[in-house]
Amino acid sequence: MRQGTVLETAKATIQSEIDALENLLQSIDENFEKAVDLIRCTPGRVVVVITGVGKSGHIGKKIAATLASLGTPASFVHATEGVHGDLGMITPEDIVIAISNSGKTRETLDLIVPIRQIGAKLVALTSRSDSELARQADLVLNIGVLTEADPLGLAPTNSTTATLALGDALAITLSVNKKFTREDFGKFHPGGSLGEKLQEEQK
Repeated sequence: MRQGTVLETAKATIQSEIDALENLLQSIDENFEKAVDLIRCTPGRVVVVITGVGKSGHIGKKIAATLASLGTPASFVHATEGVHGDLGMITPEDIVIAISNSGKTRETLDLIVPIRQIGAKLVALTSRSDSELARQADLVLNIGVLTEADPLGLAPTNSTTATLALGDALAITLSVNKKFTREDFGKFHPGGSLGEKLQEEQK
């Protein structure tokens, strides 16, 4: 991305992220459907566990929160904390979605063997389908981002935007499949102005 005036730089950044989303829109495939089926059709109370570090970790927390608010039990386990005891939050019935744009983040890779020992399924959310994380996963969701928006091409920008959008798509698709209602949402979100609005609707 070339440098220019303030507005040129801002618009170029936003356009770059729009392009990343357009690419995601065109490339989303049957693996997304398989991920939805994996979560939806697993017997028992499935918890989707999101893991990652750095910016991927921040995005992972938001994805977990959106899944939970739309009726799919979810939690976030920081990859670094995972190998220091937080893997105890994961059960054999759970599905772990590991986020790493490069697919080679060491802290995330360190979780693969323990996750296998626990018996949970592993879904990789990455841009590199040939990475170690992707090769070790049961299923790969490829966001397909090869360049970032900043002039250095280093700061997670396009990749985090696309990851967040794919996480939102997953959460919403699951909620639609289970016929999640406004009343259901209200049970999980009684606070704030949104909670007040939903409670008023139910009176």
